[in-house]
Amino acid sequence: MDISSCNIGGAAQASGVSAKMIRHYEAIGLIARPRRSFSGYRTYSESDIHTLRFIKQARNLGFSMKQIVMLLSLWQNRTRPSREVKSIALQHIQELDEKIREMQTMKATLERLAKHCHGDDRPDCPILDGLAAS
Repeated sequence: MDISSCNIGGAAQASGVSAKMIRHYEAIGLIARPRRSFSGYRTYSESDIHTLRFIKQARNLGFSMKQIVMLLSLWQNRTRPSREVKSIALQHIQELDEKIREMQTMKATLERLAKHCHGDDRPDCPILDGLAAS
């Protein structure tokens, strides 16, 4: 899509980021405030759309907002050392590995509880007992 300038709706459509999230990113300073038209509407350039796509992809990969700020800064700095980017990525991989381990533990616990639940008309339920246990 060739965009020289578009409004927030067009930016949302072109980037895949909702208008609400675009406004949020502006409010928290993740993206620069856009230029305004004479009538006061936000106008976004192709560069703005590219930045929004970058943020969306980073969010899709599960990077935190703090990490995205660092990645954006490195992306915009053409003299950056790639080791800094790799370090952020490797740190995120470690965080994802930990979340995966935690989720696997949760899944195993739920499977064990569900296996022991009769799922019938009786009131006793190992799932609820397991949730109530400290």
